[in-house]
Amino acid sequence: MTRYILPVPVEPPTAPPRTVYTVASGDLRLNANVTCWPTQRQLEEDFTAAVTALGWHVRRGHDVDAVTGHGFIDSQRAGIEVFRRIPLDAPLIVVEAVWQYSHHVLAGLRAHRGPILLVANWSGQYPGLVGLLNLAGSLTKAGVRYSTLWSEDFTDEWARDGLKRWLETGEVVHDESHVRPLPALPPDPEVELGMALARQLVSERAIVGVFDEGCMGMYNAIIDDELLNPLGIFKERLSQSALVAEMARVPDTEARAVLAWLDEAGMTFHIGVDEATELTHAQLLSQCRMYVAALRIADDYGLDAVGIQYQQGLKDTVPASDLAEGLLNNVARPPVTSRDGSRELYPGVPLPHFNEVDEGVAVDSLITNRIWTAMGLDPATTLHDIRWGEQYDSRFVWVFEISGSVPASHNGGYDRSYSMRQPPMYFPLGGGTLSGVSKPGEIVWSRVFVMDGALHVDLGRGTVVDLPAAETQRRLDATTPQWPIMHAVLHGVGRDQLMARHKANHVNVVYAPDAPTADRALRVKAAFFAELGVRVYLCGDVRI
Repeated sequence: MTRYILPVPVEPPTAPPRTVYTVASGDLRLNANVTCWPTQRQLEEDFTAAVTALGWHVRRGHDVDAVTGHGFIDSQRAGIEVFRRIPLDAPLIVVEAVWQYSHHVLAGLRAHRGPILLVANWSGQYPGLVGLLNLAGSLTKAGVRYSTLWSEDFTDEWARDGLKRWLETGEVVHDESHVRPLPALPPDPEVELGMALARQLVSERAIVGVFDEGCMGMYNAIIDDELLNPLGIFKERLSQSALVAEMARVPDTEARAVLAWLDEAGMTFHIGVDEATELTHAQLLSQCRMYVAALRIADDYGLDAVGIQYQQGLKDTVPASDLAEGLLNNVARPPVTSRDGSRELYPGVPLPHFNEVDEGVAVDSLITNRIWTAMGLDPATTLHDIRWGEQYDSRFVWVFEISGSVPASHNGGYDRSYSMRQPPMYFPLGGGTLSGVSKPGEIVWSRVFVMDGALHVDLGRGTVVDLPAAETQRRLDATTPQWPIMHAVLHGVGRDQLMARHKANHVNVVYAPDAPTADRALRVKAAFFAELGVRVYLCGDVRI
């Protein structure tokens, strides 16, 4: 008999019949969780009513915390403890009305043996749909089976029917008929260009700078080196503390010169005096220092693209990174010289920035930049959250929205761009956005993601439409009015089809001057990815 003290196995609880367990993953920031809790509570009440009407019981997997004032799982440790109390084989539902940190629940979901359903309310008020898509992308990367549903209040027939199917079978299958694998591409100038650019990337290699991985628990936004390196893409792992240190070395005169350049270009800054609630001159100068510092560090390491995590690491240290990120992605931007002033850094070109260090976007932005440059097009590219959408004038118009870091050219120029203070709930030290309403035009949209241990990419086409000012303002007010907005109509892809298929909260967007050019550019992009061995899928009405 052993003399060691062995751990006593814990018997998992047994699930009662016709009972589902629910959990709610939340933010890491207390203020966000408390502010968003009433919206989450309403969704849980609506969803519980729908489950109960179908003859099932709902058991919440964790209590509302009287001390914190909310009922979210707010850390990875809390999530691990919650899942110890949930029967492994029970039907499990993750209910999300807000942005959530996927790693809070990922450990439990990876081990869970029962059917898993992710649900969100169809609302732009808080980004629950964004949270659902990120968790879906994370589970896809992890190889965990799951289903998804969304509804305004789960009283509509579509959502009720889907819920009934899941309760009976453990699965909801959505329509993904808009997705098809890339067919063999016969040789032509576009295919030739795409293949040549891909071979150049593999041969000459590129480096993406990553200022701390894993922003806001986005497991799906981390791509292993083993998948990146065969493409010719390598990571330079950097620390955000180095960025802050470099910011401190930027003279005040250089920061002021950046801001003066933006003023001269016609950008509008909504400035106040209250640091806690308004955008201030001091916050803007800090952001200008970050812009200069990012370019100098990128030059030090010979980077071809760069990503800044910001949340959580920098939010308590410096104002938001968004203004710097938007500037980096634009061709026309304030000039920055080397430390000795002898040369301009990255003159006349963007330094592609992948917001929130989303490495799927890093790959996509890098490749897009090279294709658009080779074709003589404006290579400014950006990511957006798939935030929400509604019908307008017989079309479904998406709200694509990100936290204030679009390139000015997407808004039609700096004179049509503005900067507002970031919401204090998420950005305690403030900082301005690079915001505007995206100009009408033709776009190529895409997403690189990990599934079945391999890189995949979805490619599609869309049109950015011009909505009346009142409708634009209504949509801004229904989401986050400080942030840049894009009114996007996707070609041949319905609302529920995109939600069912998209394996991330982010979508990469780039403009083309007209529809024929957009179609040709997409063809080059498809050939580029295919030559690299990435599994390419065409979504919706794509001319290829």
